[in-house]
Formats: sequence, structure tokens, C-alpha cells
Amino acid sequence: MNLSEKADQGSQRFRYIKLCIFFSGLSVFAQLYLFQPMLPMAAEHFKVSVGDTSLLVSSSTIGMALGLLFFAFKADSYSRKSLMVFSLISSALLTIISTWIPSLSLLIGIGVLKGFVVSGVSAVALAYLTEELSALAVPMAISMYLSGNTIGGMSGRILATLIAGEFGWRNAVLMIGIESLLLGLVFWRLFPESKFFNPQKTDYHLKVKQMQFFLTNPYMLRLYFIAALLMGVFVSVYNYLTFRLEDKPFSLSHFIIAFIFLMYTFGVFGTMIVGRLSKRFSMNDILKGTILSMLTGALLLLSENIYILIFGLGLFTLSFFAAHTMASQMTALYAKRGKSSATSIYWLFYYFGSSILGSGTGYILHAYSWNVFMAVLMVSVIIALILATFNTSREKKKV
Repeated sequence: MNLSEKADQGSQRFRYIKLCIFFSGLSVFAQLYLFQPMLPMAAEHFKVSVGDTSLLVSSSTIGMALGLLFFAFKADSYSRKSLMVFSLISSALLTIISTWIPSLSLLIGIGVLKGFVVSGVSAVALAYLTEELSALAVPMAISMYLSGNTIGGMSGRILATLIAGEFGWRNAVLMIGIESLLLGLVFWRLFPESKFFNPQKTDYHLKVKQMQFFLTNPYMLRLYFIAALLMGVFVSVYNYLTFRLEDKPFSLSHFIIAFIFLMYTFGVFGTMIVGRLSKRFSMNDILKGTILSMLTGALLLLSENIYILIFGLGLFTLSFFAAHTMASQMTALYAKRGKSSATSIYWLFYYFGSSILGSGTGYILHAYSWNVFMAVLMVSVIIALILATFNTSREKKKV
């Protein structure tokens, strides 16, 4: 097909793609971390520990990681639109069903399934954009998708906290589920079918060979573990900060705590800042600097002064998104071939880090104190900094 037929800025096709890809990011991340601000309510309702309720969040990210591993092999076997529509509609229905589940273990099981199906969107969204849009239109569309991810994560948390505070956590789950279903139906109606992609058989031998190379390459492995550690630390802070703010000396209300999640907007600035810095400094130097800045923000979260804590949270959030942007770019750029395999493994580590550290640190907080909890997280960030320090570009061999 003639490449001139690719959707360009200003065309109706581009407008529909841009709007729908934003909606997809909004839906996915509103659902993925839906339970994060409501963990104290869930712990009280089910009469379990902090660590146990954190599985409501980790189950979805474990499912996401497993789904991304599956779709790393199978995504190209399905229609791009059909896969994304199935992911959005089925995940929304699972969220709505969660409203009436009486058992915590069943709710966790549904979370794994929901994370698995919703990963279909993340698995093919960027591929669709690069296939269907002109080169000039791709950056704007990707920006809209990432904005949808960030705003979805932020608005989902804020909306869930506000509704849960007034009407209970189950009604908050129901409202997010209905909102996600409506977004999925709009996506189904408006999102254009692929013109430049046809489902094809997977070359399993090639995929396995590529993944084997990346998983035995020291440079890539360090980037993968950096992603796992930083994401695990980031999710841990946002999982349990609500417990900290509800407790003395802060004793904040649900309404005030909800707006703490506006700190996610700093993530957008973090991405923009590293984009400019990368023109002047090496990517690995920027990565080290942003990890060090994240460590500084984590240190400020030990404060009992609410203003210092909020400033620390802003710095911590900005630095995480900046470091994540750098690490993911370094991963994609290092892989000259097999980019989808390299980035699939990156996301796999990213979400497994979120799941394992995100839940494990909850048990530490339950058994000890906020200060011990933060000390463990800071050690994790220091390990990531050490890995980045060793990650020079000495390894010249690329795949």
C-alpha cells in the first residue's frame, strides 16, 4: 500500500486515532491501579494486613506482566483493533463484576485475569501508531497515549478515593468499571481498522533467540533490573502513602488525600525535562542523575512536616518518570533488531518489580514502621543507582 495513505496530522482518521488511543490509556491505567488509594478501606473491610490487601494492586500488575509475555509471542497473530477492543471491553466487565465479589482471594484472582486481558492494549498500541501514522504524526499520537496513561492513573486514583470516601469502596469500583466500559465502547465505534498490518504467524524460533540474547546481555539486564527496582519502589510509595497520611501526625481526610495523587502531573514534566537534557548529556548520565534525584525525594518522605513530604513526593514522582523514560529509551535504542522482544522483556521486569516489591514492602510496613519501610525502598534505589553506574556503553554487540 502507498505510504502516502498513512494518516497525517489534520486528517479525520488521525483525529479519531489520537482521541481513541488517549481513551485506551485512560481506561487501562484507571483500572490497573484502581485499588491503590483504597487499600486501607479494603484492609478494614476484609480484616487483613496491609500486605494482604496490596495483592489487590499487585494481582493486576502480575497479570499485566504475564499478558505482555504471552502477547510478545502472539500479538501479531491478531487484528490490532480487535485485540484492543477485546482488552478494553473485557477488562471493564471484570472491573464491574469485582463490585459484587465477597472474597478477597477471588477479587485477587479477578485482578490477575484483568491485568492479563488489559495487557493486549499495551502490547500493540505503539506498534499500531507507528504502522498507521505518518512519521510526523507519530510523536503527537504517542504523546497522547502516554498522557492517557498518566491522566488515567491519576484520575482513577482521585476519583476512586473521592467516591470511596462518600459511598464506599465497592461503589467506587463500580463507577470506574462503568466509565471504562463506556470508553471501550467509544473506542470500538471510532477507532480505525489497520490498513498497514495483517495478522501473521509467529516465528517462535526467532522470538526465543532474540529474548535469549537480551536476557544474557549484561547491559540490557542492568536496564531491566533498574526498571524492576524503580517501578517497585514507586508503586510501594503510592500503595502505602494513604496509610501514612491517615495516621498521626497528619490525620488527613479522604478528600485531602485524594488530591495528593495530583502529584502524577509531575511525571509529565519529568518526561519533558529528560527530553531536553538528552540533547546535552549522555543518556546514562541522565539516568544516574534522575535516580539520585529519586533517592533524594524518597529521603524527604521520612519527614513529619506535610509540606516537606509533599515536596519530596513531587520530586520523587518527577524523578521516577524521568528515569523510566531514559531506561525505556536506552532499551529500545540498544536493540537494533528485535525491538519488540527487547521492550517486552523491559515491561515484563517493570511489572514484576511493581508486583513483588509492591506487595512485599507492605508486609515490612505492617511488621515495622514507615521509617524501616522507606529505608528498604531507599536501599532498592541505591542498588538501581549502582547498576546504572556500571551500565556504560562498553557492550558494542547489538541485535
